[in-house]
Amino acid sequence: MVGEGALFEGTLRFSDGLRIDGEVLGDVLALGGSNNMLFISEKAKVNGTVKAGHVIINGAVNGPVISTKMLELQSRAHIQGDIRYVALEMHQGAVIEGALNKMTDEEKVALIASN
Repeated sequence: MVGEGALFEGTLRFSDGLRIDGEVLGDVLALGGSNNMLFISEKAKVNGTVKAGHVIINGAVNGPVISTKMLELQSRAHIQGDIRYVALEMHQGAVIEGALNKMTDEEKVALIASN
């Protein structure tokens, strides 16, 4: 967990699960396959690439988002960057300033293998 009021600088790598309530200046990358979860709360800010299996965003992300399983954009999500996803759920109020691109099965396998 990156708590509210915390600032993390650098690449943040995790397995299993991670919740961000603070600010991350750098990439947030899940290790392993698609069986991990990242939650970016309404208080959180991430400036960098976000890559994980199941991604739930309700805060701000300035950078590309890559989800190899499920991407949930909640009502306060604000993303400035391109998005690559396998499955997408978007709530009313979420903002995306970038392109949405659905991943093929081949792209998903290649991304998971690159970890």
